Amino acid sequence: MDRTVPERRLVVLYGSQTGTAQEVAEHIARTARRALFNTRVFAMDNYNIADLITEPLVVFVCSTTGQGEEPDNMKTFWKFLLRKNLPVTSLAAVKFAVLGLGDSSYQKFNYVAKKLYRRLLQLGGNPITSLGLADDQHDLGPDAVIDPWLVTLWDRAMVFFPLPNGVQVISDDILLPPKFKMTFLDNGTTAKGKELPESYGQSTNVDLAGEKPSQTHPFYAPLLGNERVTAAGHFQDVRLVRLDISGSNIEYQPGDVVYVQPRNVPDAVDDFIACLGLDPDLQFTLEPVDPDAVLPPVSQLPVPCTIRECVERYWDVQSIPRRYFFELLAHFASNELEKEKLQEFSSAEGQQELYSYCNRPRRSIVEVLQDFPYARREIPLDYLFDLIPAMRPRAFSIASCQQVLTVAEHRLVFFCTYIVAISYSLVLSKTPHLGIAPAAYG
Repeated sequence: MDRTVPERRLVVLYGSQTGTAQEVAEHIARTARRALFNTRVFAMDNYNIADLITEPLVVFVCSTTGQGEEPDNMKTFWKFLLRKNLPVTSLAAVKFAVLGLGDSSYQKFNYVAKKLYRRLLQLGGNPITSLGLADDQHDLGPDAVIDPWLVTLWDRAMVFFPLPNGVQVISDDILLPPKFKMTFLDNGTTAKGKELPESYGQSTNVDLAGEKPSQTHPFYAPLLGNERVTAAGHFQDVRLVRLDISGSNIEYQPGDVVYVQPRNVPDAVDDFIACLGLDPDLQFTLEPVDPDAVLPPVSQLPVPCTIRECVERYWDVQSIPRRYFFELLAHFASNELEKEKLQEFSSAEGQQELYSYCNRPRRSIVEVLQDFPYARREIPLDYLFDLIPAMRPRAFSIASCQQVLTVAEHRLVFFCTYIVAISYSLVLSKTPHLGIAPAAYG
């Protein structure tokens, strides 16, 4: 049942390069839905900017990449906002808030958020709270800024957009619906009995018609070489990777960045499947429960998909879980001791404890689930897409130059560095931690 109040509309727009800003935007949207706002979430470039002047309340979340550059999925939106012919009263009817995600060790700390905030003011927008500047360098991470900023945001939003008399926000104790519903298949057919084409789920290059590859339409580049360039006993395993990019339409200069979609290492995949007692060969398709939810690209999650393919290619089970992971997992925990600990980790007061448990030893999602045996057995499969983040592409600086290659040499070369982190204290970590990126080149 839809319990939102139609006139209380909110849109959350994000600019995200690695997925962090998107995760924060989705967190804001979940909180807004509990406050009965009619909420939508978009990457800025996926939003119809012509609608911006009609929005009563907009929350922007953006990161800064490179040397003060905006993320790729907000470049078109930002370019439009910079038009000189836009009236200074364009956003006079719009209330807004801006949250920036940055790292103060860089000179242009949160540069994009600062520029966006100033431009919205120049166009007549009305801020309902001050500019938020989250910092990865803070001892407690960006949440040290995000949490109090959000408290102020919702206090102000409820003043401008109060609930009708007698209507209450949805309690945190009530579980919101999942983003997606999994439909399991039997003998290659859908639940409705429709046969699936044999081509579904294949990783093949498509004709890009002159367009450059993207996350939704990636280029599958054959591996030409994967050479270790550091000594065998060195703690850093640095690889010189060569890819064949013939027919990709890729043009680059040395120092440009290439994004590579990795996969989880086989041991982590097996551990996750065993931990949850899943059938790795079970096939499923996804359909959105939330009408605004965007299905994963077929390049990352085939249609149909097996559980093993999903764990290998989509769920980032080797990542360090964020607060929302513990908040959601606590909903499924019937064991009181586990539930109490999960709630502590998801609370603002428990962030130092969470840092010591997760971030310092770099404990992964798989390892956390192994530590909570009762809660993991009670996770509904549909909620795994809410619980576990999608695997993001990894960025690498290109070390080759097209100008010095012959016409026949369509190569792209970059260095891949990862650290094999061996923990000498069982208190910190049970097992060595291997990065996921090398799995893409094995």
